[in-house]
Amino acid sequence: MEQDHRYDDLLDLPHPVSQKHPHMSAHERAAQFSPFAALTGHSAAMEETARLTDQKLEPSEIQLEELNANLLSVQQHIREKPAVQITYFVPDARKSGGEYLTVHGHVRHIDESAQMLILSDETRIPLCDILGLTLEDTERQKTADG
Repeated sequence: MEQDHRYDDLLDLPHPVSQKHPHMSAHERAAQFSPFAALTGHSAAMEETARLTDQKLEPSEIQLEELNANLLSVQQHIREKPAVQITYFVPDARKSGGEYLTVHGHVRHIDESAQMLILSDETRIPLCDILGLTLEDTERQKTADG
C-alpha cells in the first residue's frame, strides 16, 4: 500500500486562528449540533403507534333491550333531570378504535332528531355510542351525602 504524503507539509503549521470570529469552546461547538435530529418526530410516531385503542363493541339483544328500557325511563322523568351512569364509546381522533368512558351526571335532554343524549354539564353523547345506561338511586345518594 502506497502512502500519500501530499499534506505532510501542513502537519507542522500552527492551528489557524480567525481574526473575525472569537474562539469557540468545545461546549459551544457541541451546542451547534444538538438541535439536529435525523428522525424528527420519530419517537412521537412510535408512541402513537404503540398507544392502544379499543374496538367498538356491538351490544347484545339483551343489552339493547335494557338500554332502551332505561332510556324510556329517563325520558319519562326528564323534568327531574335523572342521575345516570353512562358507559359509551369515544372514537379516537387519530387512529381506528377508541376508548370507553363511564360518566355520572344528570340528563338534561334527549334530542331525538340528533340522536343525542345531553347531560346537565352540556356533555353530548350519541345514542348509538352508548353501551350501558343505569339510573342512579338519587334517594340513596341524598342519604349518603347527608
